[in-house]
Amino acid sequence: MIRRAEERDIPRLLELLKQVNQVHFELRPDLFKKETKYNANDLERLLKNEDHVIFVYDDEGVQGYLFSEIRDYTKNQLLQPIKTLYIDDLCVDEQSRGNHVGKKLLEHAKEYAIENHFHNITLHVWEGNDTAYEFYKRNGMKEQSRTMEMIL
Repeated sequence: MIRRAEERDIPRLLELLKQVNQVHFELRPDLFKKETKYNANDLERLLKNEDHVIFVYDDEGVQGYLFSEIRDYTKNQLLQPIKTLYIDDLCVDEQSRGNHVGKKLLEHAKEYAIENHFHNITLHVWEGNDTAYEFYKRNGMKEQSRTMEMIL
């Protein structure tokens, strides 16, 4: 079952955040630290913030999560007046991969975005994270922009 995350989920979310950060750390140790993106206090604040929506896949315990952020461009000078659901993070426990947990979380986010009249869903995938990139492509996402860098 997919539901909104609650404070009682924080310890499990922190465990999953470690898994996803390990992937990023291995890809780019020059950018990522071994720590998690959020700590328990950060998660408490996010759960109370109306601009952040966190879904969890719970089947006898949380097996995955999807962190999203509502981005409102309705008063933007440059862009069309739209609302975007930005997927900040999606993680499926290593033991639950291959069971379509990520697909179900992404579909749930899409339903949420449609019901709430969002224009689109966006996200960022790090170069080299081919598994995530292919997952998102298989599930209907396509490239919108590219970020480039020059390491000095």
